[in-house]
Amino acid sequence: MPDGVPPYYVPRYHLELGGTAIPATLQASIASIRHDTGLEGSDRVELTVVNENLRWLDHPLFNLDRSLTLSFGYMPDRAMQVFDGIIVSKTAEFPAAGAPMITVAAQDRKQRAGEGTKSRWFGIPIPTVGNFPLPDALVAVIASAENGLMPMMDPVGAGISLLLSTADILGALGDPDVAQQAIRKQIGESDLDMLERLAVENGWELVIDHDGPFAGFALHFMSPLDRLSTEVELAYGRTLIEFTPHHSKVGLILAVTVTVWVAPIKASFAFTIGWDWDRMAFTVDVRPALMPARGGPTAYKIDEPVTLSTAPRRVISELIPRLNKRLTGAGRAIGDPHIRAGAVIKLLGLGSEFGGLYRVTSATHTIDSAGYLTRFEARKEIWFGSIPAPEQGAVPIRLSGPVNV
Repeated sequence: MPDGVPPYYVPRYHLELGGTAIPATLQASIASIRHDTGLEGSDRVELTVVNENLRWLDHPLFNLDRSLTLSFGYMPDRAMQVFDGIIVSKTAEFPAAGAPMITVAAQDRKQRAGEGTKSRWFGIPIPTVGNFPLPDALVAVIASAENGLMPMMDPVGAGISLLLSTADILGALGDPDVAQQAIRKQIGESDLDMLERLAVENGWELVIDHDGPFAGFALHFMSPLDRLSTEVELAYGRTLIEFTPHHSKVGLILAVTVTVWVAPIKASFAFTIGWDWDRMAFTVDVRPALMPARGGPTAYKIDEPVTLSTAPRRVISELIPRLNKRLTGAGRAIGDPHIRAGAVIKLLGLGSEFGGLYRVTSATHTIDSAGYLTRFEARKEIWFGSIPAPEQGAVPIRLSGPVNV
């Protein structure tokens, strides 16, 4: 076994239905297990069960709304819990030839927040003064708790959101119209849709924590700035089986411009927030709206009314997601339960351009006749630019022998 490669043995999993470990007879009937985790949508588990003699056809273990907990790992170590959710569907197959099958699907509890729609607003009516907006962090807590979820926020993400909400409140003190615009409104959308909108405008990612004291119920409003430490190292030719990176400037947005009306001085200004890849820093340009704004093929203009307090959120929601799409990739690795949505992975042996730190945006874990494998998609975020390339493992490949260029 090559140096530096951990000793992988026989893959193992631990599955519980309704809080109880499955019986050995059911474990022997499971043909495959698939676990999907992502920064978008709900995490999911699919079990494919051989239904020999229809023994599992009407079994209560697979009743809808029954809890399902899954752990992955290797013998002889203890498996790591990767999912805690509920069964949402089951499908039976009765083929003309071959064994009957049952497919059981479970999703995380975030999906409950996506059921139904609501119309409401989140403000505090103050007599003789007007309505004031609730901070986004408090709105997130209210909507999460209503769906039986425990909201968890990273310190940096909570701090940035508080600063943005403070700007809303200060703007509302001077202008009732500004206050009304800053109030969060949920019009004909689900709680999950609204929470996802809040996340984009505050620089959060929505992730269900499947381990820990509130496993399956903790809705993590994750700030990428709080998560820059490596959780998994993958080396090409060893633990990293394959990787296909994509580095492109096509459609890339480097600056976003908004026009803001400043009521006290009755004037409009164009605010342009951009990103300088050479200095790895944000740039700010402010000028009267009548003057040409800083533009070009990589600039994007928001054509909608904004205020001084709402402008930062709109810029964040447009600029950062686009910047983080500059360098992405998809790969396949030896199964590792630590490769999950939101995790930071370090890719070694891929050179200075494509090696280094990536954020996992989605991962698919499978255990079947081929063993335990993990496929993943990832992005190289702008925040990683603050970490020196050698510390990331993004170093040039050393060639031995004569090389003709």
